Amino acid sequence: MSDDLQLPHAARIFVNFVALLRANGFSVAPEQTMSFLAAIELLGPRNLEHIRQAGLATLAPPPERRATYDRLFDIHFRGAEAIDQAEGEDEETVRLQEEGRGEDEPPLADEANESGLAAARAEALVERRFVQAATSDPLRKLSREAARRLPRRRGHRRRRARSGPFADLRRTLRDSVRNDGEVLRLGRMRRRQRPRKILFLIDVSGSMKARTEENMKLAHVLVQAADNVEVFTFGTRLTRVTPALRLKRREQALNAASFLVSDWDGGTRIGDALQAFLAVPRFGGYARGAAVVIVSDGLERGDPAALRDAVAKLSRRAWRVSWLTPLATSPGFTPQTEALIAIQRFVDDLVDGGSSAAVVAHLLSLGTRRAA
Repeated sequence: MSDDLQLPHAARIFVNFVALLRANGFSVAPEQTMSFLAAIELLGPRNLEHIRQAGLATLAPPPERRATYDRLFDIHFRGAEAIDQAEGEDEETVRLQEEGRGEDEPPLADEANESGLAAARAEALVERRFVQAATSDPLRKLSREAARRLPRRRGHRRRRARSGPFADLRRTLRDSVRNDGEVLRLGRMRRRQRPRKILFLIDVSGSMKARTEENMKLAHVLVQAADNVEVFTFGTRLTRVTPALRLKRREQALNAASFLVSDWDGGTRIGDALQAFLAVPRFGGYARGAAVVIVSDGLERGDPAALRDAVAKLSRRAWRVSWLTPLATSPGFTPQTEALIAIQRFVDDLVDGGSSAAVVAHLLSLGTRRAA
């Protein structure tokens, strides 16, 4: 906020509450924020319930997310008191992180998935450090071949070509001047080829613990090798790690990503994470016309209907949706989990994601495929 337009100190807590709602997928327009502040000024609230009702009237949370609104309200205005009251309950909110770790936000669940062998619903906030290791052959192959083998799309601009669907009238007329007005050859043009956007979504929950480090290294190579790549991690939170992975040195990039992500090896709520992604217009724009690659085992502990709806929306926006799971160990893989069965008809590929070689091979094969 600019220096010449400072909010009164008493109003900041209400504006910060609106920011918290937006971070959790609520659509709140600036006009609604102003109405919220005006309602509080008009009411002269004497207790928190008055503020809650003013928010319901002006911020208009959807009825199906009323419980999430109430929970966020209690966390923001009651603080530790609200956490103590909710101890032992499952947390329904997938929080979105883009900058910083948010240490000031209180954890909402104490239950953690320490083994990494089974999917869990609860949120576990932990740090993770990545060890230094030599670049594997699949990662070197991706770095070497990404520029020519990753998917491309036709741009709107045109270029000269020996043959093409468009006539180059400017070039044709210029050549005719050199030939005393005779048109000896009709110039042709075709659309330029541009790199297609790639959206890379990495499951960092406990059930994917064995693959997390290799997937993050692969994401770093992909961001370095190609333009228009966006990378998110999800478990119990959704975190954009693209800025960190743009650092050239792998060790620095992964340490920066480790600082951003705070739900390593925790619970699994894939549907809620994807819903949170789609709720942010800027993030949803990353998926439009993109090759969406989701690396996850699909061991969802949330509602499979939320996951199905989110993947269906992604498939309508994206050029192609690929789901890479370590469970697909054979070419004739048939999904057995409820979540993978629910999303199967909305994805173009449901293939092996259990090794870096398999993920790299699929990424490089996308350049030869068409959207289903």
